[in-house]
Amino acid sequence: MPLRNDDVRFISSPLKIPPFRPEPPVPFFAQTLTKSKNSLSHLIYSLNESTRSTEPFTRKLQSFAEHLYGKSVRICSTCLSMTGAVDTLVNFPLLCSASLSLNQSSAEFPAQSELSTQLQQKAQQPHSVSRSDEERVLISEVLVRNKDGEELERKDLETEALTALKACRANSALTVREVQEDVHRIIDSGYFCSCMPVAVDTRDGIRLVFQVEPNQEFHGLVCEGANVLPTKFVEDAFRDGYGKVVNIRRLDEVITSINGWYMERGLFGMVSGVEILSGGIIRLQVAEAEVNNISIRFLDRKTGEPTKGKTRPETILRQLTTKKGQVYSMLQGKRDVETVLTMGIMEDVSIIPQPAGDTGKVDLIMNVVERPSGGFSAGGGISSGITSGPLSGLIGSFAYSHRNVFGRNQKLNISLERGQIDSIFRINYTDPWIEGDDKRTSRTIMVQNSRTPGTHVHGNQPDNSSLTIGRVTAGMEFSRPIRPKWSGTVGLIFQHSGARDEKGNPIIKDFYSSPLTASGKTNDEMLIAKFESVYTGSGDQGSSMFVFNMEQGLPVWPEWLFFNRVNARARKGVEIGPARLLLSLSGGHVVGNFSPHEAFAIGGTNSVRGYEEGAVGSGRSYVVGSGEISFPMLGPVEGVIFSDYGTDLGSGPSVPGGFLYDWPHVSYAFKVCSLPPPPRLQPYFVYLFCFIR
Repeated sequence: MPLRNDDVRFISSPLKIPPFRPEPPVPFFAQTLTKSKNSLSHLIYSLNESTRSTEPFTRKLQSFAEHLYGKSVRICSTCLSMTGAVDTLVNFPLLCSASLSLNQSSAEFPAQSELSTQLQQKAQQPHSVSRSDEERVLISEVLVRNKDGEELERKDLETEALTALKACRANSALTVREVQEDVHRIIDSGYFCSCMPVAVDTRDGIRLVFQVEPNQEFHGLVCEGANVLPTKFVEDAFRDGYGKVVNIRRLDEVITSINGWYMERGLFGMVSGVEILSGGIIRLQVAEAEVNNISIRFLDRKTGEPTKGKTRPETILRQLTTKKGQVYSMLQGKRDVETVLTMGIMEDVSIIPQPAGDTGKVDLIMNVVERPSGGFSAGGGISSGITSGPLSGLIGSFAYSHRNVFGRNQKLNISLERGQIDSIFRINYTDPWIEGDDKRTSRTIMVQNSRTPGTHVHGNQPDNSSLTIGRVTAGMEFSRPIRPKWSGTVGLIFQHSGARDEKGNPIIKDFYSSPLTASGKTNDEMLIAKFESVYTGSGDQGSSMFVFNMEQGLPVWPEWLFFNRVNARARKGVEIGPARLLLSLSGGHVVGNFSPHEAFAIGGTNSVRGYEEGAVGSGRSYVVGSGEISFPMLGPVEGVIFSDYGTDLGSGPSVPGGFLYDWPHVSYAFKVCSLPPPPRLQPYFVYLFCFIR
């Protein structure tokens, strides 16, 4: 009977990853977290430090994973983007996937010395050959058996184990190290939870038997702690392995895919523990870092030190889509940062996550730097609607604005623009988000007193007298998002308007005795109910846009005007190589009793370019179309070729007091080049026009 070496055993431990148990909290500061052993703390610190170097970030993740799993792991990381603090937090993998490796160190195999002793005893026999400093043993036969020394029931598993062997072959001289490496290879095949090499003396020589214990067949899954991970995603990941022997390599791939799901969505979550239970049940433990608390920290603009802010914290917090109890998403956090910046009252915004003690949750600190809340401004310019006469288009302006009234992000703007002919005084008070409303409804209260040239509709008077239209307007509007990229506005506006001569006296008829008001009185009064819907694409220049506007005059008093006006505008941009094609179309119609100066004026920089404001004509209806192609030229110079078309659809004669030029109501214009504003300079444009009328 051959001698069996029962005292020689080489067993690898089964896969069992300890559950996620954060250690007691330590103070979290960006400068003092380097020695933290808390896995969540270490991870967050690694994310913050990644903005400085990609290599240290990978080393920190290695340390984090080793602490979490308690054994050797392989860290799969991708290239980190270093374009900025906020961008970096979004572009690198949030929680690098740890590939579970069962490559144990030699210290984990206490029986190695015993195996070496046994093989060295065999090496003293005559058939042993010494080929190096380490003795070799001639092996006559290599077999794979179960832990009881019997043949495996499944021949495919025996084939997998034999295929994994590299050095151990029949009639080969082996060292202890080579046997140990092949034991690793059998375990690394993923199908076996233990492997014990046994050397047996036979009359034909030494037989090397690898006694293996296959993993259990997969018959069920228990997933704990996965609150946001879709059940279907987990089921699909494990579906192919049901009823088959659990393969650790395949399990590693599934864990990687689950961690990848969290990374793609910027979520603080990962697989923290895996255990194969009796009966072929896999228990999967997932750690998801929920938001425990969100706080606002104001920083001084000059020193960067914490200071007292003017904005109420609740005004900022209600802008955030990240809420307590949610799994923290860095992508969602980036959108929240952008949302706070669009409030217009912050210079810089950043979010810093930190562990919430030993709860496994995360606290968020939003650092904000406030802009100056208000101030005065003055300037000058040229009115686009007045281009004739020496210096007649020059205007001066003076304004006061406050961006953060009462610390609630409410806006107050008071402005005065004054020219030789036109003037406008305006007061606007806007609450971007009405308190207590969950639909992000904004409210705007507006009071305005304006005077504009009447030549837009009534033309130049033959006696060279000037005609101006005075309007006093007051109203309130409410706006809110309807759906993504769509917003709606409703409002109620009262308007008191009338015509004035050059001395400021009210007049009701022009030089041709045409009426200047619809009511026949010196002033027209109207109460307007307004509805507007706006679609905006990406918001970039040339992106798609659609605006629909409807105004209804409400005759609350008999002398108030009753009319309905509809207006629509559409724009579409298309990239054609380096050039950009921009198409736009607008049109409108009004019915009922309305003031002549409220007719649609055709012509001007926002209508048919190359004509003065309203120079093409005015009417109850209009259509204006435009097509232009812009292309880069030299440096900041951009060339534009365009054509504009405008018509009143023959409705000009129906406007009381309206005027027409001798040419038809159709015109074209051509602009050959323009110069866009360079960075950090006031916008200016240089046009070279060639008009075809």
